[in-house]
Amino acid sequence: MLSVVGRRLHRLSGSFSTAAAAMADALTNIPDVEIDPEGTFKYILVRVKVKDGDVNKDIVRGTKSAEYHNHIFEKVNPAMEALGMECKCLGGGKIEHNSKEKKIRVFGESTAFGKADHSVSVEKLKSVFSDYEITWSDDKK
Repeated sequence: MLSVVGRRLHRLSGSFSTAAAAMADALTNIPDVEIDPEGTFKYILVRVKVKDGDVNKDIVRGTKSAEYHNHIFEKVNPAMEALGMECKCLGGGKIEHNSKEKKIRVFGESTAFGKADHSVSVEKLKSVFSDYEITWSDDKK
């Protein structure tokens, strides 16, 4: 009897680990960066985590359409929840994106979420905009 229970548990744990692996794969399919193609706008740095798991990644989201940083989070969070993920905003700031000169500047902070670690945001941006000059500062303007 004990071996039967043991086998069932093993089969269950195998299914769970397969599901966890699928969720981790889903996490890799989430783009690291989604920002507007031009202009100066608010951005947030978000930690996306597989629900009930340890696997996570940081993503950058920014848009001119957001009047406040929380407006960005209010769009990102439900989209990630629909994928079975949890989100936590790590902070925000502003991005100045000049696509003609291939330059991005990261600066400022969010009143609601505090200042993002701009060095982390810049590394994410560099992975997508590898041919850009990307800088950051703690200046507010």
